[in-house]
Amino acid sequence: MPGSQLRHRTLHEAFIGQLEPSSLVRDVQAYPPDGFSAGTTLYDIPTFSTRFDLLTTADPAVRDRVRRLPLYRYWQRLLQPRTRFIGSTVSEYAWLPATASASELADELLAAHGRECPFFIIKDLPCASPLLDAHANAFADGFATACEAAGFILVEGQALAWVPIDFDSEDAYLKRLSRGARRNIRRKLRSRDRLEIEALATGCTVLRDPDMQDALIALYEQVFAQSEVHFDHLQADFFRAVFADADSGGVMFVYRHEGRVIGWNLCFEYQGALVDKYVGFDYAMSRELNLYAVSWMHNLEYARLRGLKRFIAGWTDPEVKAHLGARMTFTRHAVRPRNRLLRAVLRRLSGHFESDSHWYEEQADHASRRT
Repeated sequence: MPGSQLRHRTLHEAFIGQLEPSSLVRDVQAYPPDGFSAGTTLYDIPTFSTRFDLLTTADPAVRDRVRRLPLYRYWQRLLQPRTRFIGSTVSEYAWLPATASASELADELLAAHGRECPFFIIKDLPCASPLLDAHANAFADGFATACEAAGFILVEGQALAWVPIDFDSEDAYLKRLSRGARRNIRRKLRSRDRLEIEALATGCTVLRDPDMQDALIALYEQVFAQSEVHFDHLQADFFRAVFADADSGGVMFVYRHEGRVIGWNLCFEYQGALVDKYVGFDYAMSRELNLYAVSWMHNLEYARLRGLKRFIAGWTDPEVKAHLGARMTFTRHAVRPRNRLLRAVLRRLSGHFESDSHWYEEQADHASRRT
């Protein structure tokens, strides 16, 4: 694409939907995930391109059925087209420019990128988000409507977990949960007696140490290897840059057992929220010591003591996070295949992508019938 449209430059914090420090996007542009290229486009909006597996966000049943088709390994690459994304792999929502017109932005982006790749995706558009104000939600809705008018298909996105920090103690938080969840979490929290927990600010001497960085990155690799969906494999140099950044508002919670690091959780304080971004686990020890539940409750307590308003817990494991007390808010992706026939096919199949909201609605319906 023309160099005047895609560029690498300093990002300004003037975006609607921004829930994390600009330094994160800057670092991933400098060190993009394996197989990705990244930069900025019109209005300094983050963008990237990669080969995208179209089955990544399909319902598991659909994904398994396609992969069992005859000779799949020979033609699977047809389902991995080069794709231009508006957004970033390290942001919760698409960053939309506050200086743009919502009704015109879709046409402007389409003119800049619509013919570049077989697929063009504007990812993670907020949908009535409780994490944004009324103006931001209205802008996002107007932009989504404009995308549909420009020929994009709106496809359901993932569930973003979050918790309002409106309780005054751990017990007060747990009392809101079901009896079964309370008992389960309290049992797991007994593991805290076997852990040493340390909070380290990014940029500190410990996180700048190359040996410590290597150990932390190795734990991230364990998490990546265990993941069912592999979209972006983050580079070691990206983590080194993030760990060493003293100005990002990052805080890493390091979990040790008998002096050995068995897990870590990197969060950022941004605009009154604690935003959970990355983890690394020694899986055998983290399961034995219930590190997921322990780290969840530790994050909530840290946010409460810091006077923060909310904890934003990310996209993965929505069922587990709901069990731990999270609320969910959802997104949309605006997708536009370059080929008109594919556009028509996608319109018919769009309901088979992302099952998070269907699961959440079923959970809410089940809970309402119990009360």
